[in-house]
Amino acid sequence: MAQKRYKDYPSFFRTLFRERVQKLSIDGGFTCPNRDGTKGTGGCTFCNNRSFNPDYCRASSSVSAQIAEGKAFFAAKYAGQKYLAYFQAYSGTYAPLGVLKQRYAEALACPGVVGLVIGTRPDTVTDEVLDYLESLARDHYICIEYGVESANDEVLRGVNRCHTFAEAEDAILRTAGRGIRIGAHLIFGLPGENRESMLQGAVRLCALPIDVLKLHQLQIVRGTRMADDYLAHPEGFRLYSLEDYLDFVADVIERIPPRVWLERFVNQSPDEYLIAPRWGVKNFEFTALLDKRLEQRDAWQGKAIGISWEEFLKHE
Repeated sequence: MAQKRYKDYPSFFRTLFRERVQKLSIDGGFTCPNRDGTKGTGGCTFCNNRSFNPDYCRASSSVSAQIAEGKAFFAAKYAGQKYLAYFQAYSGTYAPLGVLKQRYAEALACPGVVGLVIGTRPDTVTDEVLDYLESLARDHYICIEYGVESANDEVLRGVNRCHTFAEAEDAILRTAGRGIRIGAHLIFGLPGENRESMLQGAVRLCALPIDVLKLHQLQIVRGTRMADDYLAHPEGFRLYSLEDYLDFVADVIERIPPRVWLERFVNQSPDEYLIAPRWGVKNFEFTALLDKRLEQRDAWQGKAIGISWEEFLKHE
């Protein structure tokens, strides 16, 4: 296998667990503070949870029932693997601590589950939640994935995110040093962003003590307020072509330190939900194209910030 020119998270997982580990998406029955009126209503303008949750991920089923159904789904494809319970829907820390403890404990009690990945907003993680997750991390793999989305507060306001980048910085710094893996998520192409602000935002985020970075392109998804805006005023949006996005992601990779693991570069909503852009490539196909683009450019993670190829190879 050719040497990757960035630190890919699947390789880290293989090193950490010594066997295949599969995330199982869980709907814990949570909501978000920009949905329930605490900070706002309507949620993020780009968000339709149904577009990225698998069929077995339903809040009407218990956590353990969702895990059992997810395991049955993947067992037909892969044998003898372990699982991470991925609280993906809405904000996975947005509930009283007693409720969170019950949901997380139920997941960890399921056979084959070796840890938790908790997707959430940076403004819904209290110190008492972090204290509890720190205790779990002594015996389990625990990762919090913070939805940062942009480092530009004006952009965050425009998509009704109802938190600031400073709140993301604060949450990440409070999480660091607790034995909890820290993931962060960015969306490239949100209205009001430009190429330079997105590059600067990725650099600012990766200067924080995060372990894992997840990226994806803006997608216009049916059933969202952004879809209504796009259909009414498409001229107000800059959606990436596949070629432009490949080059942009390569630019990002060259500017971030190799201590950060890269888990994902794109997301592909189901065809029945996706309005635009329609690239017609699957995630693994995009990754292959990106690998080729980096090779063509003789680029690697951190090159633009002075990391030599030899230094890059030394990072574990």
